[in-house]
Amino acid sequence: MKIVQCVPNFSEGRDLEKVEKIVSVLKNRENVKLVSYEPDASYNRTVVTLLGEPDAVKNAVISMVGVTTELIDLNNHTGEHSRMGATDVIPYIPIKDMTMEECVDLAKQTAKKINDLYNVPIFLYEEAAKNEDRINLANIRKGQFEGMKEKIQLEEWAPDYGKSEIHPTAGATAVGARLPLVAFNINLDTTNVEIAANIAKAIRHSGGGFRYIKAGPASIEDKGIVQVTMNITNYKKTSIYRVFETVKMEAKRYGVNVLGSEIVGLVPMEALVESIEYYLGLEGFSMDKVLETNLFD
Repeated sequence: MKIVQCVPNFSEGRDLEKVEKIVSVLKNRENVKLVSYEPDASYNRTVVTLLGEPDAVKNAVISMVGVTTELIDLNNHTGEHSRMGATDVIPYIPIKDMTMEECVDLAKQTAKKINDLYNVPIFLYEEAAKNEDRINLANIRKGQFEGMKEKIQLEEWAPDYGKSEIHPTAGATAVGARLPLVAFNINLDTTNVEIAANIAKAIRHSGGGFRYIKAGPASIEDKGIVQVTMNITNYKKTSIYRVFETVKMEAKRYGVNVLGSEIVGLVPMEALVESIEYYLGLEGFSMDKVLETNLFD
């Protein structure tokens, strides 16, 4: 069986009853495993992780979008995370016997069906993007829901599917295909979000930092801290431990300590093994020495 991963993000992380209603359509489906869903009140966002047979995952996601479109009104939405849609982003990731081209095709099928059923305009991004300006999700989402009302009317920002107008409550959605990434947040013992912003700028590619880092600041008011929040888009070329140590070093400039970190969603074992190897000073260690990689299929 071909296996694809999908990590849809929807713009609700505070109303847990609403979150459960949305996620309920993903449960008990044939050939689809709901691996996790992680609502975050500060970000006001939930990250869902699905694994399964491509068509089954696609149909599950399309059903989920129907519920998010019905329940989420972005006119009344606030949170630390950038967003332009009730279902903000839907990436497909090849896992087993899947090519990137197949994931791109799956993304296009999903995009067309969502627009046909719910009248939500769709932008294709990353490997599915039709031009360079739309490879980077941040370029598409710039302006967020509020700014997208006018942005989508510009000729250069016409959606890939649908009319040049946002859905009045559900906004617009990005659908794409990409390699596995690591969603990684680092906690700082300060409430000064400007410090997190400065550190994020120092480590991200657009600020002169690591090639495969997209980063920004977030204020986690209920914990009295700020985060440097990031996506590591190629963990094989930019290791988790290298980014973590750099943030610790940058934080010292401001008299701030790193309290800890968190990973959102799934993470490849290989990405963690690299960090274990570094912090334990292991010699001659490799994935071959990991128990799980030696189990019978």
